Amino acid sequence: MSSSSWKSSALGELLNFRRGHDLPKTKMKEGPVPVVGSSGIIGFHNEFTTKNPCLTIGRSGNIGNPHILEEDCWAHNTTLYVDDFKGNEPKYLFYLLKTLGLSNYGGGSAVPTLNRNHIHPIVVRYTSSRDEQKNIAHVLSTLDEKIEVNNQISKTLENMAQAIYKHWFVDFEFPDENGNPYKSSGGKMVESEFWRIPEFWEIVSLETFVEIKYGKDHKKLAEGEYPVYGSGGIMRYVDKFLYNGESVLVPRKGTLNNVMYINESFWSVDTMFYTVMKKSNIAKFIYLFLNGIDLKSMNVGSAVPSMTTNILNNMKIIKPPSRILEEFNSLISPIFQMIKHNKEENDTLVEIRDELLPKLLSGEIELRGILDGR
Repeated sequence: MSSSSWKSSALGELLNFRRGHDLPKTKMKEGPVPVVGSSGIIGFHNEFTTKNPCLTIGRSGNIGNPHILEEDCWAHNTTLYVDDFKGNEPKYLFYLLKTLGLSNYGGGSAVPTLNRNHIHPIVVRYTSSRDEQKNIAHVLSTLDEKIEVNNQISKTLENMAQAIYKHWFVDFEFPDENGNPYKSSGGKMVESEFWRIPEFWEIVSLETFVEIKYGKDHKKLAEGEYPVYGSGGIMRYVDKFLYNGESVLVPRKGTLNNVMYINESFWSVDTMFYTVMKKSNIAKFIYLFLNGIDLKSMNVGSAVPSMTTNILNNMKIIKPPSRILEEFNSLISPIFQMIKHNKEENDTLVEIRDELLPKLLSGEIELRGILDGR
């Protein structure tokens, strides 16, 4: 890498932003063109405002957050989009924008907004070499693509687990004592208070299986190694844990459908419930049961979606014999282990990417050293 290619200049010398275009959901017409808002794709339309590549940043709402699509798009008025790359590599500019902390440039009172006239003058360090830009973008995007592949694999595995749960506990096609699908092989079904179930099974309340506990405030905890879970996922890491082992986390406030299966030492915030299993071999069974329910439809809040222990405790759930639960747990556990492996690999990849990102984009690390394995 030639040091002479590294320069400092105003951001507006590298690209030009324009404000996106208004498009209410009622005006969207069915089509293949993604509509990009400040948080990403918010719908599809039959016209575009921006040709491939589509590079945007959040203008209002999730301000400063960059998105790039390698296709035509409609840039919504909650974004600023690039209409001139001025000879630079678009994906390189995408990663450059991620290092600038643009969310700090928001103005406005009730709803912060980002003004292009405020960010065009920002002085940035960059390489003017198009080849170098492409190579930097390639290294970073390779990491991002691997992360996305892992996410897609995990999503497929999750769908597989949910399908197996349905096959066993909704369609009642679990293997009978001869290894044949129970219901379609003539397994005896009996009436219950709610629906027909296999003989010797029961319908019980969820509290038969789990004890639902409230999470606790984490703000006074020191930094550490244990993850703190909120309704959106991991929020931070602290020096103490609230529970250790298999648990199912259910949002008490916020995104009610974001149920999580956890098998580690963790802390749960006060807007999350966590569960203590009353029986062995049931945590994954409970997770897949709750994950298949639209908890959002049971909301009891007004301004903020809310869930209660009373609603959860009184949910009706199938209670199979212990043998069935043990067999199901044995079948499903390798799937959950693969999902965990993908998550751990992604955590490492994200750490590597986030460490490389500012150093590559500032020229602190020579790309040649990375490509040569040095």
